[in-house]
Order: sequence, then structure tokens, then C-alpha cells
Amino acid sequence: MNYTLHQLKIFLKVVQTQSVTRAAEELFMTQPAVSIQLKNFQDQFDLPLTEVVGRQLYITEFGKEVALIADRVIEELENINYKSQAFKGLLTGKLSISAASTGKYVIPYFLTGFLEKYRGVDLILDVTNKSLVIESLKKNEIDFALVSVLPDKIEVEQEILLENKLYLMGNRPVRDEKKPLIFREEGSATRIAMEQYLQSQEKVHRKRIELTSNEAVKQAVIAGIGDSIMPLIGVRNELLNHELHIIPAPGLPVKSDWRLVWLKGKKLSVVSQAFLEYLRNEKQSLTQKYFDWYLSY
Repeated sequence: MNYTLHQLKIFLKVVQTQSVTRAAEELFMTQPAVSIQLKNFQDQFDLPLTEVVGRQLYITEFGKEVALIADRVIEELENINYKSQAFKGLLTGKLSISAASTGKYVIPYFLTGFLEKYRGVDLILDVTNKSLVIESLKKNEIDFALVSVLPDKIEVEQEILLENKLYLMGNRPVRDEKKPLIFREEGSATRIAMEQYLQSQEKVHRKRIELTSNEAVKQAVIAGIGDSIMPLIGVRNELLNHELHIIPAPGLPVKSDWRLVWLKGKKLSVVSQAFLEYLRNEKQSLTQKYFDWYLSY
């Protein structure tokens, strides 16, 4: 067999798009050129990689197996390039992280120095709700996820970054029992922590108000709509400005950890490995530098 890296990439693009035409468009090639390279690649196998039914292109089971291997081959070849760049101090590549919404107050401070050190690294940071973060992790669409609660039914490895502390907060320093508690949406890590705390205190609250982001909850509490159990990490300025107050309550704060997780057994890219090494070496000093105020609570 004498197939080329170029042919592997073309075949993978055809598999991804299920279309020679769309593959040609995304590769900035002509359709005949893609068809020729696909045929030359196919001719090196005794079993068909693709088949056409009607006017629709389908990938055979054998073709899918070849695509999986081709994907790994290309990834390893890219890693060779990244490695050679890294040895010259020119690490390049992509780093993709998905973070639960409150994680936006945490992860940037652990990225700044790394991105300054390796200017050839491109960052994709998706800040979304916990459910979508876990879904991206399950599908292996990202390098890392930043969560405060370990996902169920997924085997992961982890690196703990910072303690997560949740307090009861209001726009005055005492609780007004006439005002409702404000909850995050179902499935949110903050919502789970809040419900577990209330159960431990044998308190039941009708969920009159549910909001879908930490920022929305914060603004509602400042406006006096109600009180809420909220992550301390996202309210520094509001505490300093006395827009929010921590209301003393038994059993609080609720504590967990912000942690970077990745699929167990995942083949980490050179960039991902470099980021983990950076975190392990610099985590303590970064925590002291950026979160000294937070540690005092």
C-alpha cells in the first residue's frame, strides 16, 4: 500500500461530510480532484470504503474502521509537528475547554500565563451550562471540562484547581423569611448543592423562582427579589460595594472543588499535556496571586 497523508485527509473529510462535493468545498479543491484522490485511495483496498445508493454517498463499515485509524494517524503526525515545535520553544496547536457558567470566574486566571508563554496555542473556551459541558465531554469534543461536581457514569481523570464555596446571600445582611429563595435551573451544579443543603437542614422551599444563569440570580438578589445560595467566586465586587451580603446560616458554606477533568484513557495532545504540566507547576502560585481575597473567606 502506498497511500499518502493527503489522501487520508481527503478520505476523512468525505467521511465527515458524507459528500464529495462538500468535502471539495471545505478542502478548497475541485470535485474531480477529490474524486480522483478518493479513487486512488480506494484502489489500495480489496473492500469498498464507500457506496452510493440512489444519489447518496454512504460509508461502509470497513470504511468507518479505516477512518478511525486514519484519524489517529493524522493526530499522531500532528503531534510530531507539535513536539518538534515544542522542543524549539514554539508550541503550537489548539486547546479546547468547556466550562460550567460560574467557571468563567476561575479558568481565565489559570490560562493567562500559559497563553503568554505559548503564543502559538489557539484557545477555544466555551462557557455554558453543566449539561452541555458534560455532553461535550461524553462526545470527546473537547480536551478538558471545568466542573465543580464530578459527572455521573463517565470515567474521568482530574486536576483540582480551586475550592468552590457557596454562601447564602442577600441584598441585606439578614434573611427576610417573607422573600423567596431563588434557584438555578434543574441540573445546575449550584442548584444541586443548594437542594442538598436544604435537605440536610430539613427545610423545604417551593421553587417559585428559577433562573438560568449565575449572573441572572445575582442581579435578582441585588434587586431584592429574594435570597439565594451562590458561589462566592462570582460576587467579589458586589460584596466590596455592599450590593450583596453573606447571610450567616448553619451548615454553610457548602464546599466542593473546581476541577479540570478529561476522559479516562484519552490520548492527550501535546498542547493538552503542556497545559496540565503548567497547571501542576504553577497552580499554587496562581491561586495565591489571583485568589488571595477568596481564600480569606
